[in-house]
Amino acid sequence: MSLFLCPICKQPLEQEPNRYVCPTGHSYDIASAGYVHLLPANQKNSLLPGDDKRMAAARNRFLNGGWYQPLRDAIAQIVAVRLPEGGVLFDSGCGEGYYTAGAAQLLRDCGKKAQIYGIDISKFSLRWAAKRDRSIAFAVASAYHLPLPDTSVDVLVNCFSPMAAEEFSRVVKPGGWLLYVVPAPRHLWEMKCVLYDRPYENREQRIDYPGFGNETVTRIDYSTHLPDQQTIQDLFGMTPYVWKTPKEGAARLAQLDALDTQISFDLHLFEREG
Repeated sequence: MSLFLCPICKQPLEQEPNRYVCPTGHSYDIASAGYVHLLPANQKNSLLPGDDKRMAAARNRFLNGGWYQPLRDAIAQIVAVRLPEGGVLFDSGCGEGYYTAGAAQLLRDCGKKAQIYGIDISKFSLRWAAKRDRSIAFAVASAYHLPLPDTSVDVLVNCFSPMAAEEFSRVVKPGGWLLYVVPAPRHLWEMKCVLYDRPYENREQRIDYPGFGNETVTRIDYSTHLPDQQTIQDLFGMTPYVWKTPKEGAARLAQLDALDTQISFDLHLFEREG
């Protein structure tokens, strides 16, 4: 039995070779790439929500280059330590599955069994995710309407995705964990100095989320060399800056042959209170 619930009637979904089906007869085909679509029309904010095909491809190329490997390793290590044997790992806003697959691989290397699920609102991203690791169950779904039962998740990872705190509190088990990854204040600082006449630091926040406590924060901080314009544009295209950068700044970035920039993330780990 799958952990996924039918998005219409909230009944458990059973996975068959080519589809998921619930006891009331609702059926969801598994795409040839390997993911299932569990996003009803009334939960969409557009015809094709989330990252488009171009953005998903750029993110996939950049991450496959290993530029964020230290973050992937840190997420996987936290998951491996916190996830109990046979536990449930859920990645909300998993994108093209880079971090989900990294955690899955480390769990296999450690000999720890787990059930692993990921959702994203972009079907284009999930095409990459499902091909990356066939052992993970991926679905198109909304973080604000997770197709999961109450208190069913041991570790929930949310990396650069919407913080649906109420839903996360609903699905994470008491004593379970929420790992929330955000850009640190000077993440991509040198890139921002090219894009903006007055670059700004990301706001550093400490926020209490209902149902979660015992917060610890780990910072991943290093510099990297982006060796060519394609890599620079792939990184630029997967950031929010692509939507709000003046044309002059984007033009300056397009003239660079290479870029050295700071990479900096904060990993917030919360325990679900009982």
